[in-house]
Amino acid sequence: MPLNLPTDQVTPTHATAIGTLFVLATPIGNMEDITLRAIRVLKEVGVIAAEDTRHTRKLLARHEVSTPLISYHDHNKEKRTPGLIKKLKSGDSIALVTDAGTPSISDPGHYLVRAAIREAVPVVPIPGASALTAALSVSGLPTDSFVFVGFVPRKSAKRKQLLENLKGEPRTLIFYESPKRLIGLVREIITLMGDRKAVVARELTKLYEEVIRGSLSDILESLETRSSLKGEHTLLVGGNEGTEKVDTDLVLNDLRQLHLETGRPLSDLVKEVAGKYGLSKKVVYEEALKLKKEGQITSEDL
Repeated sequence: MPLNLPTDQVTPTHATAIGTLFVLATPIGNMEDITLRAIRVLKEVGVIAAEDTRHTRKLLARHEVSTPLISYHDHNKEKRTPGLIKKLKSGDSIALVTDAGTPSISDPGHYLVRAAIREAVPVVPIPGASALTAALSVSGLPTDSFVFVGFVPRKSAKRKQLLENLKGEPRTLIFYESPKRLIGLVREIITLMGDRKAVVARELTKLYEEVIRGSLSDILESLETRSSLKGEHTLLVGGNEGTEKVDTDLVLNDLRQLHLETGRPLSDLVKEVAGKYGLSKKVVYEEALKLKKEGQITSEDL
């Protein structure tokens, strides 16, 4: 049997008598960014499970879809899931949608998807818009391989640990962040990873769409001059290239200051400065040797 047969049969056959869960992507802004297949499936399923029914109702009205809606979000997913699974097993097909983009990506939809898989319910993707791929496609950063981080932890310790773990990652990093926390995240990444190439994609496909490209420090300066930040933001950060060029004067100054202020072993200082600028310890060690040769550092710890 060919593996590429259509898998979006909405009405189950008598032989199977079980419905299908369609994980259906909706626009991330512009309501025209939805596929013909998605519109057809929305019209044919028994019910649409939506993160925000008020938001989804506007999309359905635009495309003349009258299928009943039921709310399904992070606060009611555990209560709603058993009933939806029961509907699916009784033969009703369901379309799972989020407010914008592809369900189950940084979204409570994965809870229902896992439950459906456990119950041997067919789960079929209806692909479409996704903020992370849209942002990556226009970023100018390497696209052959990337790491989708999503939203970082709100707690400082967990967030810093995550960023530390990603510091040596050579692939492009993709983050989602709210407008209120974006500037703080950019500052932390500069401190822990260095001043890398980056992109902020804001309000993609919407009226005020904007793509800001440059170094992290350039982007930070641009964001800090604004009275407020609004809308959806995707932050892309270049991976660790291992040979990033950082202002030598900054590296030397940090080594000099830390040595004068702490008197700690030079190996500790090299490790700290290397981490700050996203450099290899070997590169910073070579700069430390220059300072010692000039007599600006007297440590014997080399």
